[in-house]
Amino acid sequence: MLAGRSVILGVTGGIAAYKTAELASALTRAGAVVHVIMTRAAGEFIRPLTFAALTGQPVHTGIFDPGPGGPIPHIELARRADLVVVAPATANILAKLAHGLADDLLSTTLLAVNCPVVLCPAMNAQMYSHPAVQANLARLREMGLHILEPEDGRLACGVQGRGRMREPAEILEYIQGFFTRDDLAGLQVLITAGGTREPLDPVRYLSNRSSGKMGYALARAAVQRGARVTLVSAPTSLLPPAGVELVSVETAREMYRAVMERFAEQDVVVKAAAVADYRPVVCAEQKIKKGTDSLILELVRNPDILSELGLRKAPRQILVGFAAETEDLEANALQKVEKKNLDLLVANDVTQPGAGFGSDTNIVKMVYPGGHIQPLPLMDKLSLAHRIWDAVVELRSGKSPA
Repeated sequence: MLAGRSVILGVTGGIAAYKTAELASALTRAGAVVHVIMTRAAGEFIRPLTFAALTGQPVHTGIFDPGPGGPIPHIELARRADLVVVAPATANILAKLAHGLADDLLSTTLLAVNCPVVLCPAMNAQMYSHPAVQANLARLREMGLHILEPEDGRLACGVQGRGRMREPAEILEYIQGFFTRDDLAGLQVLITAGGTREPLDPVRYLSNRSSGKMGYALARAAVQRGARVTLVSAPTSLLPPAGVELVSVETAREMYRAVMERFAEQDVVVKAAAVADYRPVVCAEQKIKKGTDSLILELVRNPDILSELGLRKAPRQILVGFAAETEDLEANALQKVEKKNLDLLVANDVTQPGAGFGSDTNIVKMVYPGGHIQPLPLMDKLSLAHRIWDAVVELRSGKSPA
């Protein structure tokens, strides 16, 4: 997504500048050409040499320094930019930009660019909540700039409040959204994620090792590509992606009801959740106490959500399932894709390194009706999510898998 893109990274004078070094490195690893512009105050927190080493590009600090390819640096930098990111964006730079002030290289460049500008505010909580700062942010939004709001947390000044700059990984993900395709625009998409829980008593439950990372990555990628996304999620420790409708559930039956109530209006459903196959026949009203050396639990089958969707699926709808296997991956996957009337099954062997539950990466095989199998290499889950959506787009266009 970022390969060959020219990104201006503006760094201003805030303690969060140390995080920006990680962002510069991540952008460079993703293939972007990163031109760092530092204000004088930024140099009090982090040295230009750090960014030069991480990006492989000269760092720009002075308004009269020679620019890349020309004598007017703010014009040359602005002309080449595909995107500008200011991180951290202090109250000072927000005020300058909101009122068109230009007294250094960064502020003059910001007035000269003709590309998206992303501002990542970071400051003391009281400063952030000040009416002047909020008025400036409102004005900048009206001007069409993109504000990646700070988060709550412990600040460098020792107080707790809103003002922490977003983490570099979140900023990178936000940036990638500007360069993704909009081939899912107008589509209604439902994704399930996480591992359901089946209560034994008020404090215990049966569940599985699913972290929800794959389902949440699918939701993020779908939003980036323009879809309207409903995320039906079992409990996880993950924050829902911005822009999704989150439906929180706990048990398999709750997930069944949430999905079935919304299925008819969906264009695509991706069942990435790990749904419990069985639940206890009885949930004890009180905590089960230790007694004999053994305890027998009677279990009953939960509804098979994917099979039910396969029966109800309309010709216009695309249904994608997931299968986590520990043996006979291809045979089990081929059987499941036909039995459940799926358009695509994403299967992985969870015993492989890099493909297990909770991992940030995955290794899968894309299994289609008719027996076609497309193996994919190890990749991070967001990249895999985009590969899955690429396959969905091809299926909707009527193309057969190669």
